[in-house]
Amino acid sequence: MATRTPPVYSEASIRVLKGLEPVQQRPGMYTSTVNPLHVIQEVIDNSADEALAGHARHITLTQHADGSTSVQDDGRGIPIGLHPEEGVPVVELVFTRLHAGGKFDKLDAGAAYRFSGGLHGVGVSVTNALATRLEVEVHRDGQAATLAFAHGAPVEPLQTRPLTRGEWKTGTRVRTWPDAKYFDGVQLPQAELLHLLRSKAVLLPGLEVSLLQEKTGETQTWRFDEGLRGYLHEALGDTPVLVEFEGEGHAGSQTEGFAAGEGAAWCVAFSSEGNVLRESYVNLIPTPAGGTHESGLREGLFQAVKGFIELHALCPKGVKLLPEDVFSRASFVLSAKVLDPQFQGQMKERLNSRDAVRLVSGFVRPALELWMSQHVEQGKALAELVIAQAQSRQRAAQKVEKRKGSGMAVLPGKLTDCESRDVARNEVFLVEGDSAGGSAKMGRDKQFQAVLPLRGKVLNAWEVERDRLFANQEIHDIAVAIGLDPHGPNDVVDFAQLRYGKVCILSDADVDGSHIQVLLLTLFFRHFPQLVARRHVHVARPPLFRVDAPARGKKPATKLYALDEGELTAILDRLRKDGVREGAWSVSRFKGLGEMSAEQLWETTLNPDTRRLMPVHLGQVGETATTELFVQLMGKGEAQARRNLMEAYGDQIEVDV
Repeated sequence: MATRTPPVYSEASIRVLKGLEPVQQRPGMYTSTVNPLHVIQEVIDNSADEALAGHARHITLTQHADGSTSVQDDGRGIPIGLHPEEGVPVVELVFTRLHAGGKFDKLDAGAAYRFSGGLHGVGVSVTNALATRLEVEVHRDGQAATLAFAHGAPVEPLQTRPLTRGEWKTGTRVRTWPDAKYFDGVQLPQAELLHLLRSKAVLLPGLEVSLLQEKTGETQTWRFDEGLRGYLHEALGDTPVLVEFEGEGHAGSQTEGFAAGEGAAWCVAFSSEGNVLRESYVNLIPTPAGGTHESGLREGLFQAVKGFIELHALCPKGVKLLPEDVFSRASFVLSAKVLDPQFQGQMKERLNSRDAVRLVSGFVRPALELWMSQHVEQGKALAELVIAQAQSRQRAAQKVEKRKGSGMAVLPGKLTDCESRDVARNEVFLVEGDSAGGSAKMGRDKQFQAVLPLRGKVLNAWEVERDRLFANQEIHDIAVAIGLDPHGPNDVVDFAQLRYGKVCILSDADVDGSHIQVLLLTLFFRHFPQLVARRHVHVARPPLFRVDAPARGKKPATKLYALDEGELTAILDRLRKDGVREGAWSVSRFKGLGEMSAEQLWETTLNPDTRRLMPVHLGQVGETATTELFVQLMGKGEAQARRNLMEAYGDQIEVDV
């Protein structure tokens, strides 16, 4: 068997990449390889930098029939003379050398570009490196200069000629054929290209940006004299805007910590519904991943709105405001100007300059504070929106989920389930207290009857947020036992998960028992309305009195049960008619379900043949009237309404004390 010779690692193993080889070896480090949009954007950004510097008023992008793309501007034109140190035409250096450009000396007052998106002199050299061919034409100083490259290397040297009458006087035109081997596809995404071109016009009011399709001759042109406001209105469309705030601020020569001209322009629109639009730019470069300039806008908006709310004492007790409460319903277009921006990655999707937070917030906060003091009613409308967002956030944070284990809801330990899986026949009794629960468990028919004891009185759930219901153990256990989550009248409810066809409320026949009934009915009507509408909810009626009647004639001694005083009177009258002498019977009053034996509870309340089980439904009263009555009886702010009710009908009620 032949032995394998190990690879040799020596001085000759080290390779030095020269010129544009690093880009061609690892294109993903310099640009997106999904499609060539970013390498075209590098050319557009150079033209936009000329416009930002005040030297270009027109930018035209042409998509040619042969698949190439050209970008032309009417700026100053790339210098075409020899570089004093390199001895090579400057225009050639720009396209063939990494880190060669005119945007390094920004601190110099006489710099060619004080503000620009270009940072490292890498942009268009990447475009050239990843193209099968790239052609450059420069008009300046009365001359037209042309040169061409193939796969990043010059193939047609710089040639110059005098400009002729009718030609464009100054500017640069770059035409490129992206190399398909570096990209997943060479087609430019049209929607993203249109957005990019339009944004340049938005950010520089008065700049005219055009897109020409050579195949069809179709031309689109953008010019936004209104700038950010016009663009934001167009983008939001029919979304109703509650408050709109526009402004800009730039550092002067005496501004401490920032260079003259640094600052931002913004337009912010707050809406209570609909989608939000968020776009930010630095020196005309789109930053889809945001960054520190967006953080500055966020901080400035928050501090201004928070100060206004505190000044006017608008915040309810217990509500704590956070920046996200202000920012969550804000649509904005932000354009920052930063002298020496630091981006994350060559694609410049996110700004990392730390000072940009202080820069933007320092202009936004005082501007919004002044605006709100001048527009108090609109300021209060914005404050209400922000407070509502804070309350919604706090409710969401307090949301309590159903406790689960092994991927499914765990049945409450207190539930004594039935054996049958026939939902139509199965019943669950919600029983007041462990004592009554014990009797019910022993007296039930375990084949189809389940028992869930409840500890004390359940929570008044009328004004409890649905997301907070499961914080209450009893309500959590009820929901898990019956198999349905709380819902609204119009929600989609999966009744295939229902575990019992009858949900029966079983409480004492006294005033306390009636109160428990009302609390459970409140829960079901408010948070399980479809369970009520389908008539799954019932109320069991246990007796309040037991009558021990002696034998009479052929009738043996019997035990009779009465639900209330009226039934007791009727039973005694019937005994008298049967000839039982007065006082020969004995009447006992149940203090609660716990006093009943299992046999008595089965006979009076659980046995389907002898029990009184009342189905719960709206009847003729209707949903609106029922809701109004529940509000009156169970609402926290309805004490006076309940007092009026007691004063009006109190004399008609026999209080069982």
